[in-house]
Amino acid sequence: MDLGDAIANELALPIDRISLEMIYRGLYHFSVARQKGLTDNPIQYFAAKENQDLGIVKSIRKPLVRLIIAPFPERQKNSPDFFFEPNSQTLLTTAIQA
Repeated sequence: MDLGDAIANELALPIDRISLEMIYRGLYHFSVARQKGLTDNPIQYFAAKENQDLGIVKSIRKPLVRLIIAPFPERQKNSPDFFFEPNSQTLLTTAIQA
């Protein structure tokens, strides 16, 4: 967690934009680079532009968009059938009926 916070400070990003899982996975790449004598500082290694392909910084996702299923949306805005609502009670069959 401390390493993620230090990387976020180095990149001037909020901590929630940093993937701790990808830092953990990237430690292997850091150890190989350290054995080759290319780096000694994990913070600078993960913050470097050439290592951005490790996926340390999370991408910003688009907001959730609701699907309009009304045939004439301009006339049915207050209708209960305006937005698609998935059925929360999906029936699953667990046995074959003979």
